[in-house]
Amino acid sequence: MGKLRAMSKYIFVASGVCSTLGKGVASASIGSLLECSGLKVAMMKCDPYINVDAGNISPYQHGEVYVTEDGAETDLDLGNFSRFTSVKVEDDDCITIGKVYDSVIRNERAGRYNGRTVQVIPHITDEIKRRIITQGTRSGADVVIVEIGGTVGDIEAIPYLEAARQLIRELGKTDVLSIYLTLVPVITGGELKSKPTQNAVKLLQEAGIRPDILICRCETALDEGLRKKLAMFCNVSISSVFTSTDIEKSIYELPVLFHEQGIDRRILEKLGLSDRETNITQWTSFLSKLNNPSKKVCIAMVGKKDYLDNCFKSVRESLFHAAVTSHNAELSIKKIDAETLERSADIKSYFEGVDGIIVPGNYGQRGFLGLLRAVQYARENNVPYLGIDLGMQLMAIETARNILHWEDADSTEFMQNSSHAIISLPEEQTGFQSATVMKLGAEPIMIQKGTKLSAIYGGVEHITERHRSKYTFDRKYSKDMADNALISSAFAIPDKQTEAFEWENHPWGIGVQYHPEFVSRPTKPHPLFAAFIGAALKNKA
Repeated sequence: MGKLRAMSKYIFVASGVCSTLGKGVASASIGSLLECSGLKVAMMKCDPYINVDAGNISPYQHGEVYVTEDGAETDLDLGNFSRFTSVKVEDDDCITIGKVYDSVIRNERAGRYNGRTVQVIPHITDEIKRRIITQGTRSGADVVIVEIGGTVGDIEAIPYLEAARQLIRELGKTDVLSIYLTLVPVITGGELKSKPTQNAVKLLQEAGIRPDILICRCETALDEGLRKKLAMFCNVSISSVFTSTDIEKSIYELPVLFHEQGIDRRILEKLGLSDRETNITQWTSFLSKLNNPSKKVCIAMVGKKDYLDNCFKSVRESLFHAAVTSHNAELSIKKIDAETLERSADIKSYFEGVDGIIVPGNYGQRGFLGLLRAVQYARENNVPYLGIDLGMQLMAIETARNILHWEDADSTEFMQNSSHAIISLPEEQTGFQSATVMKLGAEPIMIQKGTKLSAIYGGVEHITERHRSKYTFDRKYSKDMADNALISSAFAIPDKQTEAFEWENHPWGIGVQYHPEFVSRPTKPHPLFAAFIGAALKNKA
């Protein structure tokens, strides 16, 4: 590949001991602090799985699929990058080994390696390095933060670590920084154990990388003695050993926690950028609101059986942003299992004390009737309701079944032979000929004037929102819906597919086909979530 030259500086973030230590949030927090220092930042995620993207990975296994504006289906950590920083994440910000191998194999088939034997080193590692360096050049960022997924020691992470090792050597220590996140566990009796971190650092060193900064995930802050011990055995200076303690209320405490320890100062020093000051007012202001709420709100989130919080990570965060920033309210989310709900004789008990109901995007027939009962309960009891994707489609199916009494009304995703296919693939509908392609990324939408949705968006006629959907509402049923108080309030451009529903005779019931949760940020909540939380608070009062 030859000698590399880069205008940007690079930070590699890896982790050891175990997974799920919060490497993505730590990387995003560091990115935020560098932005607060006046630097332009780019964020990347190197995922070790062989999938080309996250589109086919179960959210139960890997968390939600985060959709970028340019239509990439990516790891949920790109959502963290987007929420913590002003970075506009795109497809190129997520590298999977599947992408890398696909690119290298295509090059080999095209004869671009001049007959050489194609190997992991140098061809796979060169492709990883090319993508990382290209990102710095394309973005014009001062600092590119590269999170390496998985755990050091995993066989899948080896190509990324080797690529990082080569870049550190080729670019020089003043332009590249290595941050290592490890676990310092507490055993019975309250003793903190440093040996797992020592062994994890040894694994990193065996890969040819010496960490510049050590971030120790722990229940409590490390004392001076333990920091000295870790510094000595891990071959780092004591001023480069930091703690990432368990947060109390929110992940947005982490930038402040890191700043108070001086991690941003240490990073700036090591990268030769120490002439800068870090202003974290945006985070302290947010935490001030978080810690001093003036009211409380409880939202019921209805999903498939035993769903994990990460399955709807962006939705949960968007509700949180709206509660804290827009309404200075303390948010609690009540998880409701749709499969239990569909078997229950007493549905009312599940929604006791709930101020609003949300049904986020779901796939598959499991729990369908429970989701439908949640929609019916919200409509009949005037509870504020927000439906996203399938949550919006269910409003039409519920109206068809319970008001129009079309008992077989359904989606062709679940039932192919329904005589009232309210929801279906576009090619199954009259007037659409082309085969279905998943609608992904930002698409233009026209909002109907005089609707609740129009008021929420400030009266603008055209908006752009992100999508991740195949099935759509069949417009031939639009009049049937409108005649029964379910009106269409937004339409796609140019195909005029229905993008939003509203219950006409209801305090606040809105469903949208698109995914507003992907653009919400702590200091700038999405207006739809802000309006929903406002309606829930009004309902509570």
